[in-house]
Amino acid sequence: MPYVSLGKQDEPAFELVESRDLIAVRTRSHRSVRGAGPVSPPAAAAVQDGNLVANFPEAGVEVYQVPASAQSLDNRKQTLRVSPDVQFAGSVLVYPGTQEPVLYTENFYIRFREELDTDDCEAIIRQAGLTVKRELGFATNAYFAAAPEGTGQQVFTISQDLLQRDEVIYCHPELVQQRSYKAIFPEQWHLKPTTVGGVAINAHANVEAAHAITRGSGVTIAVIDSGIDIDHPEFQSSGKIVAPRDTTLRIDNPRPKDPFPFPSRRSSENHGTACAGVACADGQEGASGVAPQAKLMPMRLASGLSSMQEAEAFRWAADNGADIISCSWGPPDGDWWNLDDPRHNRVIPLLPSSRDAIDYAITNGRGGKGCVICWAAGNGNESADNDGYASYEKVIAVAACNDRSKRSVYSDFGKAVWCTFPSNDFGSPPLGQPEPLTPGIWTTDRQDRFGYNPGLQSNGTSPFGSPDGHYTNDFGGTSSACPGVAGVAALMLAVNPDLRWNEVKDLMKQSCDRIDPQGGQYDVDGHSEFYGYGRLNAETAVKLAKDEIIPLVIVNKLVNRFIPDLGTVEETIEATESIPVSKLAIYVKLEHTYIGDLVITAIPPVERGLETVVLHNRSGGNRDNLEKLFDPSNTPKLAVYSGKQCHGRWTLRVEDNAVEDAGTLIQISIQQFLAVTD
Repeated sequence: MPYVSLGKQDEPAFELVESRDLIAVRTRSHRSVRGAGPVSPPAAAAVQDGNLVANFPEAGVEVYQVPASAQSLDNRKQTLRVSPDVQFAGSVLVYPGTQEPVLYTENFYIRFREELDTDDCEAIIRQAGLTVKRELGFATNAYFAAAPEGTGQQVFTISQDLLQRDEVIYCHPELVQQRSYKAIFPEQWHLKPTTVGGVAINAHANVEAAHAITRGSGVTIAVIDSGIDIDHPEFQSSGKIVAPRDTTLRIDNPRPKDPFPFPSRRSSENHGTACAGVACADGQEGASGVAPQAKLMPMRLASGLSSMQEAEAFRWAADNGADIISCSWGPPDGDWWNLDDPRHNRVIPLLPSSRDAIDYAITNGRGGKGCVICWAAGNGNESADNDGYASYEKVIAVAACNDRSKRSVYSDFGKAVWCTFPSNDFGSPPLGQPEPLTPGIWTTDRQDRFGYNPGLQSNGTSPFGSPDGHYTNDFGGTSSACPGVAGVAALMLAVNPDLRWNEVKDLMKQSCDRIDPQGGQYDVDGHSEFYGYGRLNAETAVKLAKDEIIPLVIVNKLVNRFIPDLGTVEETIEATESIPVSKLAIYVKLEHTYIGDLVITAIPPVERGLETVVLHNRSGGNRDNLEKLFDPSNTPKLAVYSGKQCHGRWTLRVEDNAVEDAGTLIQISIQQFLAVTD
C-alpha cells in the first residue's frame, strides 16, 4: 500500500489502504456517470446499485460505494471503461480506520531549497519524468508538476524518491478530499439585544455598540467559499466588490455554478453568499454584516480539500489587497450526535502546499503586516486539534455559541479554539442540550429561490426567512461564526490599520467575554476548550484596537536608485526620535525581475552600538518586485532594537548576488514605535 509523506525527509509518513467497496469514476464531459436525463447511459449499470459518497463536479470525479457481494470491483471498472466518456475508473484509497476516501491526482507539489535556481529545479523535475505545469508564487521554488497520464499509484513512489533528494524540502502527490462547508434587522440577534418570535434574546457579540465607533470602512474581507451571489442587493454599495475570483475555474466570476439545474436548500453553492453576508452585508434592505462598510473580495473555491486551487486562492487574496481572509470550510466532520463515530479521532493534516500558501498571506499580505485569517473550528462535536487547518497556529479558530450564551452542541473544541461567536444550535435530549430559542442566524441568501430560503410558500408563510427569498433565517454552524469574527477583525483594522495579524489575534484574546463560566471549564490562563477565551465582544475589540495606537515616528525617503546586476546600492535615512523604541520597522519598496538574487541589510548608526540585521536573504525565488514592511513579527532579528535608542543615520544596503537581473530601489522608510510610558 502507498505511503505518503506530508513533511520533510525525517518526518513520518502515513499509509493509505485500498477500499474494498469504493470505486472512483472520472468523466471527460464532467457529467455524472449516471447521466443527467431520464434515461441512464449503459455505463451507469456499474454503479446503479451504489451510493454517491463524494463528488468533485469541477473535476468530473464521483466516488461510489457499491455492495461488495453483487459483483467484483474489477467487473464494474471494466463496464465503466467501455464508455467513451469515462476517462478513468479505478479503486479508491482511504484512511485506515475511518475508511474516508482520499483521491490522488497525477500532479505533485514540490518545493526545493531556496538556494537553487529555476534551471536546477526544473531539471530535477524533468529527471523524475515529470513536466512543470506552473511555478507557484506563494512559496520560493515551489512547483506544480505532472506525471504522464496513466501513472496511477506510482505517483507515491515518485514522490518518495524525490523527497530523498537533498535539494527537495517537500514533495507529495496532490491529494484531494471532499470539502466540508461548516454550515449546519430585528432577526439579527447575534448583533444586538433583540426580540425574535416574541422571545427576548440577549446573547449577542455587542456589534451594534461597535458600530457607533466604526462600521469597517477601508478594510477588505476575502471570503473563500462556494459561489457568492455578488448581484445581491446587500453587496451593491459603491466599490463593495473587490477583485472577484473563481479560483477553481481561474476566472473573475465568483457567482454560484451549481452542477445541477435545480438548486436546493442542500446546495453547497448556497453557502458562500450566507457567509459573505455575515461578514459584511451592507445592511441596506434586510441584513447587516458585522462590518457593513467593509469591502468584499468574493472568491469561489469548488475544488477539493488540499487542491492546488485552494493554495493559490490565498496568494490571490494577499496579492489583491485582502486584509482579512475568512474560511468556513475544512475536512469533513464526524456526526456531532454520534459520540462513537470513528471519524472523531482521525487527524487531517495541513499539507505543505496549503500551509506555504497560508504563510504567504501571513508574511506578504497587507504590505508585510499580514492578512488576518479566520477559520471555522468545525461542526463535529470533536477536537479541532485534529484538524490541521483550524489548529494551525497562525489562524484564528472560531467556535460557535448559541442564543442562550452556551456552547452550540455541534461546535468543535480543543486547545486550538481561540474564541467563539454567536451561531445556531440544535436541541439534543441525549446530550442534554435544550432546544434553541431562534432558528439561527439571519443573513443574505441567494436570490431567485435558489438559496436556503425558497421564499413565500403556498400557504402564505415564509418559514425560512424573508418572503422574497433574499434572506435566510437559519444559517449557522461555525460557518456563520467564522465570518462574524472576520467582520470584527475588519472593525479593528478600520480604527487601527497598523495592527499586525498577530496583534489582532492577541487583542481578540483580550476582548472576549467569559460566558458559561461553570460549563466552560476555563483554565488558569482564561482559556476554555469549548469557548477559547470566550465570546468575542466587538465593542471591546474595537476600543482596544483604537487604544493600541502607539506613538509612531515615520521618516520616508524616495530613492529611485538603479540596482545593477551583480552590484550594490546603499542609501541612508535619518531616524529622528531619541526616545527608546518598543519596536522598529523598516519599509522597502523596489522593482526587480528576480528578488531571489537580492540581499537587503539594515545597518544602524555606528554611535548606537547596535547589531546589523539582514532583512531579506535571497528569498522569494523568481518573483518580481518587493514591497514589504519588515518588523519583529516577520523578521525576528529586528527585536534586538526593542527598548533601544535608534536615532541617527541608518544605511540600507541592497546587493544583487546573481547574474542576469537588475532593478530599482524606489522607496525606503524607517518607523520608530516609541516606548512611551505614563
